[in-house]
Amino acid sequence: MPDNALIGMTATEAVAALRKREVRPRELVEASIARIEEVDGAVNALPIRCFERALEQADQLEADGSEQQTPSLAGLPIAVKDYNDLGGVRTTYGSPIFSDNVPADSDATIARLERNGAIPVAKSNVPEWAGGHTFNPVHGLTRNPWNLGRSAGGSSGGSAAALASGQVWLATGNDLGGSLRTPAGFNGIVGLRPSPGLVPRGRRLQAFDTLWVEGPMARNVSDVALMLDAAAGQDNIDPLSFDPVAPFVSAVESASAPARVGFSSDLGIVPMAREIADVATGAVHRLGTEGVDVTTGIPDFSGALDAFQTLRAVLLGTMMGELLEIHRAEINPDIIGNIERGFSVTIEQLFDAERVRWQLAQKMAEFFEHHDLLICPSASIEPFPAEQTYVTEIDGVTCQTYIDWFAITFALTLTACPILSIPCGFTKAGLPVGLQLVGKPRGEAALLAAAKWIEEQFDVARSVPIDPRKDGTL
Repeated sequence: MPDNALIGMTATEAVAALRKREVRPRELVEASIARIEEVDGAVNALPIRCFERALEQADQLEADGSEQQTPSLAGLPIAVKDYNDLGGVRTTYGSPIFSDNVPADSDATIARLERNGAIPVAKSNVPEWAGGHTFNPVHGLTRNPWNLGRSAGGSSGGSAAALASGQVWLATGNDLGGSLRTPAGFNGIVGLRPSPGLVPRGRRLQAFDTLWVEGPMARNVSDVALMLDAAAGQDNIDPLSFDPVAPFVSAVESASAPARVGFSSDLGIVPMAREIADVATGAVHRLGTEGVDVTTGIPDFSGALDAFQTLRAVLLGTMMGELLEIHRAEINPDIIGNIERGFSVTIEQLFDAERVRWQLAQKMAEFFEHHDLLICPSASIEPFPAEQTYVTEIDGVTCQTYIDWFAITFALTLTACPILSIPCGFTKAGLPVGLQLVGKPRGEAALLAAAKWIEEQFDVARSVPIDPRKDGTL
């Protein structure tokens, strides 16, 4: 645990201290800056800093505020993923095309957080446009603080590594095929992929897409609920956005055990490293010893992988087709392949993908008539060597594409259910292992309540923040 008492606080504790005037926003910003300067040279999680902007926001918030008007996050410093526009600060998307891009305004996600008292202190590193490993030609490679020789995952790898190493208390993430859940699992922190529309999205994203969502990342479940309350709500810029029914912090305060859960180590469709399967199975077994009814009866995910690949390709083609026409030479070849796949999707493939998604939604509805949660690992492997571009093989099974290794997350994307990644244990090498907890559609409150109880059984959340480690020793 870092020596700095402020850095060691949870976000919930830090916001409570801000509200009681026991600490000032500037003090927290300064503590975050000091921690970034101390450890990020090794991790490279937060390559774009906006320290002066953050200090000015902190001073302005304190000057404007009163106890009755204090916004929900009260001046808490956060990291903003470099896929999100932050007004007046470089936003590169990990691409040399946008290496000098400075948006005038924050996007809908970040603007809402700022209105609710979040103070962005830095931008977190991302892969170039998309991917499961955080490196790009603009800012380089982000390393896993549990073992600096390993990947932090992606695409929210910078956010997850910054949280695990105590550089910020909260961070934004987004998730298409696991971009929030995979790095949460790799770094031993908590990340929520919410239901489509709960957190409003900016103009850069396809307005009616339901695959890409914005979500909160934190060190524990209570902090995720705190950030979700500050991020959720209807915004005219996002036609799918909606207001939540009740505060999510209140749901977490009434944490309770799920009665019945379905568990699979591989969803019946993906290869899985044996040690990851063993750690995940052992963790869920512990829930069973505490009275949770654990079954193996999960929905049939047949066809989900091909369906996701098709729909992802169509989305990338829609979003990036025009950019490819102009800047092909400046785009990673793997991303070019994904965009071009969208151009070659046949109408029959699109029909098949939509039918699979439609049928899967019905299967999930039937499953939730008798279960509270669906549980599976958040990755098929442990964090892989940082210099490795992507995973080519899992337990002897060859990966066909550069995203196959996180199929365990993108299969669940198709359900449109809220999914929380939570740490459940460690490998023999001291690397974190995460579980995905899948809740009912728009069932974030119940999911967070159950996750809080599960977190207490695993007792892993108190392991962070950590100082970056070279060898992964616990």
